[in-house]
Amino acid sequence: MSFMFSDLPWGIKFLQRITEKCCPRLYFNRELCYKTSIIFLTYISYMCYHLSRKPISVVKTVLHRNCSKLTPPSPNEPNNWCDWAPFDGSDATASQLLGELDSAFLFCYAVAMFISGFIAERVNIRYFLSLGMLFSGIFSYMFGIGKSYNIHDLWYYIIIQGLAGICQTTGWPGVVTVMSNWFGKSKRGLIFGLWNSHTSIGNILGSLIAAKYVENNWALSFIMPGLIIGIAGFIIFLFLVVNPTDVGFSKTESRTGTRRAYKPLDNQVSNTDSVSSSNSDVDDRDISIGEYEIQRRSVSERTRLLEDSAEVSHDQAIGFLGALKIPGVIEFSLCLFFSKLVSYTFLYWLPLFVNASTTIGAEYSADLSTLFDVGGIAGAIIAGVLSDKTEMPASTCVGMLFLAGPMIFVYQKFCVVSLGLNMVLLIIVGVLVNGPYALITTAVSAELGTHHSLEGNSKALATVTAIIDGTGSIGAAVGPLLAGFVSSYGWNNVFYVLIVADTFAMILLIRLVKYEIIQFKTRPRGLRIE
Repeated sequence: MSFMFSDLPWGIKFLQRITEKCCPRLYFNRELCYKTSIIFLTYISYMCYHLSRKPISVVKTVLHRNCSKLTPPSPNEPNNWCDWAPFDGSDATASQLLGELDSAFLFCYAVAMFISGFIAERVNIRYFLSLGMLFSGIFSYMFGIGKSYNIHDLWYYIIIQGLAGICQTTGWPGVVTVMSNWFGKSKRGLIFGLWNSHTSIGNILGSLIAAKYVENNWALSFIMPGLIIGIAGFIIFLFLVVNPTDVGFSKTESRTGTRRAYKPLDNQVSNTDSVSSSNSDVDDRDISIGEYEIQRRSVSERTRLLEDSAEVSHDQAIGFLGALKIPGVIEFSLCLFFSKLVSYTFLYWLPLFVNASTTIGAEYSADLSTLFDVGGIAGAIIAGVLSDKTEMPASTCVGMLFLAGPMIFVYQKFCVVSLGLNMVLLIIVGVLVNGPYALITTAVSAELGTHHSLEGNSKALATVTAIIDGTGSIGAAVGPLLAGFVSSYGWNNVFYVLIVADTFAMILLIRLVKYEIIQFKTRPRGLRIE
């Protein structure tokens, strides 16, 4: 039987028709194909979110400078090397003004994230992601054309950054929910660790694209990423399948919380009449759940974006306070506050620090800063593997945070010794800073969103993810703003602030570490944060 539900994306319907007409007898693993497409589409989606938010950190070196006090660095510098006047004030206030731009984006992102999680539980996530990506692209484009139209009003850019921050909140609750719908708890740390490299890859590509245009026409540093995320959003609309049940698979979990394989619903339904009374209770329950899921998930393209709460008779979306009561949510949320404070300070200010502390120009400073994200890719994978092997995510985070503080101090002291040493230290710092951040926002969030205390409620994941990432995003907003002011008194002070924040992040997980050690000694199997 072929499943052609009315809620399928247009692209999936087209591919199904093509395969049925051209190769009806060809066998292929449908489940594997869909899972592969989910990994690819969600990966590309969030990669584009980060790609479009990265240019501001690269363009800072040319976005605000007092041209009257500068001379061309070399005779070969292009004629338009300093055709952009400051926003307002003197060059001495540049770091504060640029910090305000960062904060406009990040504070709006942090506040809106809590709302996005609430909305994501109640809407069609495919529409949610597609529209979010489209509008993110529009606002990135609008920031870029500010140069083309010679707009020097700082408030124009602050408003655009704020609106972009709101639109970007559609990304994380959406992609994490879709991934968790399709993939179970087995090797979740490794899967999410590998998948989470989209953040670093997006940052790297965003840096490289922005760096290509930064010294000649920084407007294109924003316009090109805006175009890319807009196109990607349209692809998501055409092909993303949010739930396995939409294409004829049933998602079931055992009583121990271990997710089992997806089973085609057509086999279940066709065999319903032949199920004898001797079948196990689990098999009977699987069939009934499968039939129910078809009815519950059947949402047509014409269905309202927001569902009427009265129509949802099963798995009511969890509230904000209910999500906070899940054991571990508060601790990991506060830990992420300080972890993202450190990570996003590097993300937004590292190119400028490299440019200020070395003789490297703006373009090469941006290229060098991508090594922090290269380390982040490795850090996410290492943290995920360690978490899977030990089943102790809090301990994994604390171990990496314990090493991160001293390495930040070492980088600040010795990064100017040589370019090679700078590169090596930057990768190591990226591993240790981004590893805990990646683990908390992916595997830990997914685990807490399906915690056994929810008693099977499947509509809590986006809310829990949004609370954790939203709290972390407040830290991400505070970090760059704080760096903008502290850097006026010397870059050394910025690194001292980051070390203190890293220490707080580590301390906040001590209680969970103690519990994990006790659990490891008495019952080493399964992740149970209570």
